[in-house]
Amino acid sequence: MKDNTGIHSNAPEPEKQSEPSAVPGAEAGGARKRWQRIGEVAAVSTRLGLTSFGGPVAHLGYFHEEYVRRRKWLDSDTYTDLVALCQFLPGPASSQVGIGIGIYRAGLLGGLAAWLCFTLPSALALVLFAYFLEGSGLAGAGWVHGLKVTAVAIVAHAVLGMGQKLASDRILASAAAAAMAAALLWPAALTQVTIIAVSGGAGYFLYRKDQAEQRTTSPVLVGRRTAVGSLIVFGVLLAGLPLLRFATGADWIAAADTFFRTGALVFGGGHVVLPLLESEFVASGWISPENFLAGYGAAQAVPGPLFTFASYLGAMWNGAGGALLATIAIFLPAFLLVAGVLPFWSSLRTNPNMHGALKVVHAAVVGILLAALYDPLWTSAIVGTGEFIVAVCLFVMLAHWKLPPWLVVAAGILSGAAFF
Repeated sequence: MKDNTGIHSNAPEPEKQSEPSAVPGAEAGGARKRWQRIGEVAAVSTRLGLTSFGGPVAHLGYFHEEYVRRRKWLDSDTYTDLVALCQFLPGPASSQVGIGIGIYRAGLLGGLAAWLCFTLPSALALVLFAYFLEGSGLAGAGWVHGLKVTAVAIVAHAVLGMGQKLASDRILASAAAAAMAAALLWPAALTQVTIIAVSGGAGYFLYRKDQAEQRTTSPVLVGRRTAVGSLIVFGVLLAGLPLLRFATGADWIAAADTFFRTGALVFGGGHVVLPLLESEFVASGWISPENFLAGYGAAQAVPGPLFTFASYLGAMWNGAGGALLATIAIFLPAFLLVAGVLPFWSSLRTNPNMHGALKVVHAAVVGILLAALYDPLWTSAIVGTGEFIVAVCLFVMLAHWKLPPWLVVAAGILSGAAFF
């Protein structure tokens, strides 16, 4: 006979009575495994939150190196599909990718752990800037410039690895080049979404007659009811907070509405958020222009997502409580959208009819990352011969010596402090 695990057994039939007593142990073992995975997500995300300098594009490079190359929590196809999905969604793309990886690894609590642990170091650092380091000029220090050079090496390594796998023939390489050109020539907030959409349509027609290859996929540990619930909560908050703001006139509801709406409707990453937040906070008199710019400079000097600039603004506006409100409100849309869309996206990406579309979308993602490698990373970091030498050395350490990213980051900090 076969037991519940599908393993053949020669045990006599009466012994089946002992199976119920074994179930609690199995459930306990499963629970321990889930919590172990959540702990792993938290630990890795914390380390990345402490060392991932260079902005969202660099973060995607760090994630690829850590989660795909080293730990193999995701295969390259799943990771690239996740990146493509997050280019479609509004909000902080790198944080959304991190949330998605956490959900793949350990369910909703894994996604929460990934977001919290990746975000918290940056948020705390910017709250400390708000309290103690305002106007210190730290953002212009040599070690910060060294971190920008490190980001160039990290992203170059990620783009090279992804390009070799995902843009390996003439058509796909041409698609990557076209996506790169479009991203550089028309740097608008919706350009990336347009590139992904056009690439998907082109791939559907170019490869529709090809035999779809067997695609690997990682299970999404979120049910569709939970996903629909997340999307409903997102819609209710997006529509309800402005009404509540108008009805009450309370400052904390106004702030929550501002941050939530910013996180829910902004495409293009952290830099696009800045003018919107400036119009809300500076124009309303909640923060001075000088303090706003000081916080922006500090945000460039810390690891993690640039959206934690909201933590600084919240602290300047209303201390620790304001920082907590701002951080939760601006990132909550990202969590709700990823949790709501990912289960449906996971099913869609395995559909054979989507194979050709995703094939060109993958190449377009490589092109988008290549464009970002040039601008803003290369143009702002490689300004002389010394920076180029350090970037090449860091790349060799990462690509050929196979050193862990945190060690490469440390080398970049020391190089920046010594030479820049």
